[in-house]
Amino acid sequence: MTVVGARPQFIKCAALSKELRTFFDEIIVHTGQHYDTELSGDFFLELQIPQPDFNLSSGQKSGIEQIADIMVKLNAVVQSEKPDCIVIFGDTNSTAAAAIVAVKNQIKLAHIEAGMREFDKTIPEESNKLIADILTDYYFCPTPAAVGWLKEMGITQHVFQTGDIMIDLMVRFSSKISNNTAILTRFKLIAQKYIFATCHRATNTENKNHLEQILKAFIQLDIPVVFPMHPRTMKATKAFRLDELINHKNIILCEPLGYFDTQSLIKNAAMVITDSGGVTKECYFYGVPGILIDKQTEWIETVAEGCNIQAGPHTKKILEAYHTHNIRKPSFKGNHILGNGSAARKIVLKLKELLN
Repeated sequence: MTVVGARPQFIKCAALSKELRTFFDEIIVHTGQHYDTELSGDFFLELQIPQPDFNLSSGQKSGIEQIADIMVKLNAVVQSEKPDCIVIFGDTNSTAAAAIVAVKNQIKLAHIEAGMREFDKTIPEESNKLIADILTDYYFCPTPAAVGWLKEMGITQHVFQTGDIMIDLMVRFSSKISNNTAILTRFKLIAQKYIFATCHRATNTENKNHLEQILKAFIQLDIPVVFPMHPRTMKATKAFRLDELINHKNIILCEPLGYFDTQSLIKNAAMVITDSGGVTKECYFYGVPGILIDKQTEWIETVAEGCNIQAGPHTKKILEAYHTHNIRKPSFKGNHILGNGSAARKIVLKLKELLN
């Protein structure tokens, strides 16, 4: 049973499901954490993910209420379907809820993207990671750092470094991504003459000063910023009355974009500014310099290797990073600590071995 609920998990599921069904019968449960069609339904169609067998419709709730709702609904499905193993991804509310349901029903739990840490339990994603990794049976780690962090927790059994599963899709669809120039035409963009930006994490969208600092940096950059607006961010800009900033001529606002349009915009950008772990990895893969607007990152290798630079939600630091870090470095390409696109295959073969 594969449990998904948020946009990054749909991408990971698309990579895994194809391999998983070579050896297993898979049941997909969509918790409904991302209930917006632009964040959810369109991805299933675009990435050709099998339609979910169950949709728990647990969106539009606060963090703890959402986790509780997912647990109750998922528990009923698990007791009915009796899976041999539950697969979870990353660090969302869906991840934490499914982990608790698995252990309470004595079902083996496999955590993909296990071991990642930000060392700040006030971040919702961090507590979800910790819950998942304490309860997991099989740990599939994307990086050496993740393996090391699990070891520091005393977790060394059934820990496997597989590379990052999101890279699998980028490799599989590389030609389609390269040939997708229509999105640049739509926004009248010239390759390497614009910035691609995302901002959705609670630490930035629930703090007016953080969000204001980020937007003030966007409007002071000397090339346009393409900014697909997450629903949470849109709501925050209205609540904080930041319309004047968000409507500035230097910001190209748009709705959340599909997978291939997003990949094309990242690959062709001069630079990326983001608080998304997924986008952090994607710009690294393409060799596009990134500025991280979180105060910390779990993808420390991408910073150590010089592709990404940490600025946090500070106007001055973002602008300084832009002016010192805005040259593409071809040496980034080919130096992929995140793997070569074979993570899903490695994970499935290991699960086949472990579950037999």
